[in-house]
Amino acid sequence: MSERALAIWLLLPAGLLLGFVALYPVVRLIYTSFFQYQLTLGPEASFTGLANYAAAFGDPRFWGALKNTVLIVLVTVPGALVVGLLLALLANLPFRVKWPVRLGLLLPWALPLVFVGLIFQWFFDSQYGVVNDWIMRLGGERQFWLFKPDLAFIAICFTIIWKTSSFVALILLAGLQTIPKELYEAAQVDGASRWQSFWRITLPLLTPAILVAMIFRTITAFQTFDIPYAMTKGGPGNATETLAMYVRVTSIENLNFGYGSALAVLLFLLSMVITVIYLRYIRGADD
Repeated sequence: MSERALAIWLLLPAGLLLGFVALYPVVRLIYTSFFQYQLTLGPEASFTGLANYAAAFGDPRFWGALKNTVLIVLVTVPGALVVGLLLALLANLPFRVKWPVRLGLLLPWALPLVFVGLIFQWFFDSQYGVVNDWIMRLGGERQFWLFKPDLAFIAICFTIIWKTSSFVALILLAGLQTIPKELYEAAQVDGASRWQSFWRITLPLLTPAILVAMIFRTITAFQTFDIPYAMTKGGPGNATETLAMYVRVTSIENLNFGYGSALAVLLFLLSMVITVIYLRYIRGADD
């Protein structure tokens, strides 16, 4: 047996396992999306082609959930990037004892998403929440954070940024530690200010890490489910319902697996398009 054939046989189990775990669910999801398959109408599935996709494009609730998802992406990804960059720069300072700062970065990232949602639901509670307590101590009025669409959206975005900025900070901190210190020493000898060093050295050399962080954050932001579900369950009304939450309602509560699969495929395609755009940008930057 040649070395090439031996390598193929050795890699075959891993390839089959990867295909079964990663590829089969996606193929099955796409296949189901072409069928009218709703358990409340009966166990049989009938082929309907692109009817589920056509129904999605004519569904106002789909467009509302998509709008909420896109708004969360547009607010929380840049927000987490700015906060994460500040945290990474803080953690990269030459403290004598660094572990408390880095432990502070790890804690929000390590907390489960639903747990974070429940914590901040209590923070923003209109009756006994900490946020309203601070506002009233400063002379402000009680706010019904989770009962008004705009305020609920602000509370959810704030929570997502708090939760995800530590993940971004960890990636950027790893990028900061690969920048040679000699570059800063040379810039200091040439009389460069801290701002000029940041703008001319830190930011350009940190760009690959920033792009990686943005890819991960954007994909997970499109899949946002846990935090808004724990805080508002999509309310008031459907004002904070995301596309992932609508997929759950359609598939789990309404038992409409065909339409739910079509919605999930659209969400998957949206994530793939964003990923391809980022990867093309990274490849262009490398060239």
